[in-house]
Amino acid sequence: MRVMVAGVGNVLRRDDGFGVEVARRLAGVPLPRGTRVADYGIRGVHLAYELMAGYDGLILVDAMRCGEPPGTVCVLDPERPGGTRETAEVAAVPMDAHDMGPEAVLVLLDRLGVRLPWVLVVGCEPAELGEGMGLSAAASAAVGEAVRLVRQLLDERVTEVTDVTEKGTGRRA
Repeated sequence: MRVMVAGVGNVLRRDDGFGVEVARRLAGVPLPRGTRVADYGIRGVHLAYELMAGYDGLILVDAMRCGEPPGTVCVLDPERPGGTRETAEVAAVPMDAHDMGPEAVLVLLDRLGVRLPWVLVVGCEPAELGEGMGLSAAASAAVGEAVRLVRQLLDERVTEVTDVTEKGTGRRA
């Protein structure tokens, strides 16, 4: 099983660098076999093409409006109703190679014909998105929680797939 954990965002726009920082922290912790953690920053097109190499799952990590107080960590499943792939706005997302948030990356994957068995988005409600470097206190405090959450999601997904295939069904969950 191959799973990509991609930190995305622009480190020059304060809390938009949240995904990049989470990826940096995840690079130093044990993760399930087959997991690749990478900082894609604003290189969403590169991420989309990397995923064409054949992955079984994707966790995108980014600053994201959740409608919660700054620093709140949330998870979206874009395949479920209310997720990002279900909205009409996403179909019209322009492809800007320098500003590709999770929605734009998912739209590009669809356009390229890349079908992943599962995709999750782990986001943090930003406090500050203006020009500047460094996370706000709220986003910085949420990095550890996001690292724990990504590890938990990986453990759940990898175990789920392993359990199904070990039972001899030959299909993936």
